[in-house]
Amino acid sequence: MTSTTPDLPTPAAGPPRGLPTADDAVAHTLLNCLLREVSGPEHQTAVIDGRLLLRLPRRGVLLRVALRRTSLLGAHRFTGPVTEESGDGWSEVGWRRLAEYVHAELSLRTGAHNDEFLGQIDASHRGVSAALTALPHRPRPPGRTAGGPGPVPEPDPLDTYLASEQSLALGHRFHPTPKAHGGDPAVWSSYAPEAGVSFPLRLLAVREDLVAEECAEPGAAAPLDRLAAVPDGYRLLPAHPWQYTGLLPALRPALGRGDVLDLGPGQRRFTPTASVRTLYDGETFLKFSLDVRITNCVRKNAFYELSGAVALTRLLAPALTELATRFPGTGMLREPAYRGIALPGPDGRPDTRLLEGFGVIVREGLGRLLRPGITPLLAAAVADEYPTGPGHVSRLAGHGPGAALRWWRRYLDLLVPPVLAAYFDHGLVLEPHLQNVVLGTGPDGRPEQILFRDLEGTKLLPEHHAPALAALPPEVAGPLTYDARRGWDRVVYCLLVNHIAEMLAALADLHPGTEPALWSQVRGTLERYAAEHGCPPRLSALLAGVPLPAKANLLTRWERSADRDAGYVRLPSPLAEDVIRQATRADADRSPR
Repeated sequence: MTSTTPDLPTPAAGPPRGLPTADDAVAHTLLNCLLREVSGPEHQTAVIDGRLLLRLPRRGVLLRVALRRTSLLGAHRFTGPVTEESGDGWSEVGWRRLAEYVHAELSLRTGAHNDEFLGQIDASHRGVSAALTALPHRPRPPGRTAGGPGPVPEPDPLDTYLASEQSLALGHRFHPTPKAHGGDPAVWSSYAPEAGVSFPLRLLAVREDLVAEECAEPGAAAPLDRLAAVPDGYRLLPAHPWQYTGLLPALRPALGRGDVLDLGPGQRRFTPTASVRTLYDGETFLKFSLDVRITNCVRKNAFYELSGAVALTRLLAPALTELATRFPGTGMLREPAYRGIALPGPDGRPDTRLLEGFGVIVREGLGRLLRPGITPLLAAAVADEYPTGPGHVSRLAGHGPGAALRWWRRYLDLLVPPVLAAYFDHGLVLEPHLQNVVLGTGPDGRPEQILFRDLEGTKLLPEHHAPALAALPPEVAGPLTYDARRGWDRVVYCLLVNHIAEMLAALADLHPGTEPALWSQVRGTLERYAAEHGCPPRLSALLAGVPLPAKANLLTRWERSADRDAGYVRLPSPLAEDVIRQATRADADRSPR
């Protein structure tokens, strides 16, 4: 077998018809991971007669799935069940058997076993099933699709935004366990974004001398204090109710002494965003710890992350101001404060479990940056393969290929230049993957703003920031950095492979045959930036078509590595001029005369 190449026939199907079953969704996600990280790099795939063939060479299994559309990047669109070759022809493979095949192949490939792997895929299947079941029963924001006589009310931008955050029923399509989570599924449904819920926070009052807090500027913690009044000598500390329940046994001694007061549920309701643990009340985002494994990691705010968020907010102020001036359609949601509880443990030092477990990061809301009349949307929802929310690109990009290409040019002009300038001019590694970007659209759906968020993934290049990093405690400074190569891989992966390629795929689904033109516009955006900024060598290589780094989510999960230590596989690039030209000719040859 040989790996798929960009000039293969492209089935001319349109958008998907309806949602997949949970079984097909999980099977397709596993195939995506195998294609990208295992069978593809080992040249064990082919596209023949509108189907993908994929071999697991060590396990000795040949798999097949129908294609709705092929992709120049190899990120094909699948449809229907996965089958395997047997003596009697082709027979359907259920998602569970496919997971067992993946487990066997990786065991033989690495010589190691992972006793968590199959259980996590099973948990992800349960999560996908629950999300798909919940979708038809969730209220939709009012808007232009509403029926009935009379004028249709304009949707409330906040309602539309929150619906987009909560619309990701299937999750990351290149992660083997995108909807896996720990804990009781019944409890999960009370706090999961895909369940369409909101809830009050648990409010605590902590004695002032036991509060841990840092602020990048005066008043940065005010969004916490406004949640409720507390007795003199105390400060308000909100807690995620799920986390509060889990940590209550460890907190009881402090409650008994009066060091901490339980004020009960708050009055304001907060809505979980796509990350689950970051909640929004329409004014401020609060990023909580959750001692729950979600996909790869237990989602806890480590101390260095609490302190690092505030440190980055301080350090980045000049760079972010300069970028906002140069690129007025973009901005970053800062994280100017955190608050936690510093109860002494047996050694007299703050109890780490309680400090990190109740530590909350204040992220500024959309209001400071969002312009009047703009509707914010989570980029991951805009680019979703299956349109399950109100903000999908199919509702934004107009009618016909020409309108889609104009929409795309505008989108790229907002997104790409500030990310490149941050890296090359400021030594700043942004992490603009789909879940970290909010798109602001005008009344006509046109892209008007791009807002970046989540400083946890934002890193500094040490050679640009040595004095500032030296002034920080080593345990805080270390996690804030990437070397130049790793930083560039992260930028290219998040920007081009995770974000642009997936948004482009959603547009190509709407208008089959436009993929080469869409990639040509990506290349044009990069060329314009390069021409204006001396074409840095890394950018020259990108335009020459060097392979693109893709995060190896399957292998990272198999090896049980931390996300920061994830490796990359290299994908054939669709950016080279000859690749785009060849694909354009092939599409023209297949078009009706």
